[in-house]
Amino acid sequence: MKENEQKNHKKELSKEEKSERLANIIGKIVLISLIIPIGFLIARIAQIDQGYIDPLTNRSRSDYVLMIIQCILGIFALTLPNMLFKKKIQIPTNMYMLYMIFLYCAICLGELRSFYYKIPNWDTILHTFSGGMMGALGFSFVSLLNKTENFHLKLTPSFVALFSFMLSTTLGVLWEVYEFAFDGLLGLNMQKFMLESGEMLVGRAAVVDTMEDLIVDMFGAFVMSVIGYISLKYKKGWVEKLIIKVKKHGAK
Repeated sequence: MKENEQKNHKKELSKEEKSERLANIIGKIVLISLIIPIGFLIARIAQIDQGYIDPLTNRSRSDYVLMIIQCILGIFALTLPNMLFKKKIQIPTNMYMLYMIFLYCAICLGELRSFYYKIPNWDTILHTFSGGMMGALGFSFVSLLNKTENFHLKLTPSFVALFSFMLSTTLGVLWEVYEFAFDGLLGLNMQKFMLESGEMLVGRAAVVDTMEDLIVDMFGAFVMSVIGYISLKYKKGWVEKLIIKVKKHGAK
């Protein structure tokens, strides 16, 4: 029995080690993909005048500014979890890999490679996915509170699911506020109120992107909340594989 347990334990460690190695490789690829374009973007900004379109890429200066901001924020977002939580918080490896892949799809493919314009519903897919991830963050937040010395909460699965949904929805709204603010301050097009050609959208068409983002954010959050509710209510263990956990004392 002990030999079988030891073998199973070694297999689990081997799988975890492989997952961590894969996560490190993905992290390096995404980081390099965010750093390298910055130099090119700065060079293009210096070579074209304000209000003109770059004939090389059919992009304006404001487009390049947006790309640089997104790359810098992406680098910060990529390194933030390890900077803040490496010693005390354990992020599931698979969840962290999904997070890094999401950043790559949103910034490297979405902004730099113009997938938001070239691929139908690319933005909608990413917002739905992010709504689900933020929903998992809501479950993580409640789990972390339950593990602290100052809090001891006994919450029903329905309340935890509702909290997760509301937190995810709120974060989605805050993201749209961020996009609206920077569009106004820096003359960007994060809310896609104009086409890639520079044509301004008018009326309902100008707010469709923002409203669709909010709706699919809510949908993704709702799906994760339902999954989490079933997992907690019937002890399925699904959501536990996605939530952030407090590291055990002495763990590296």
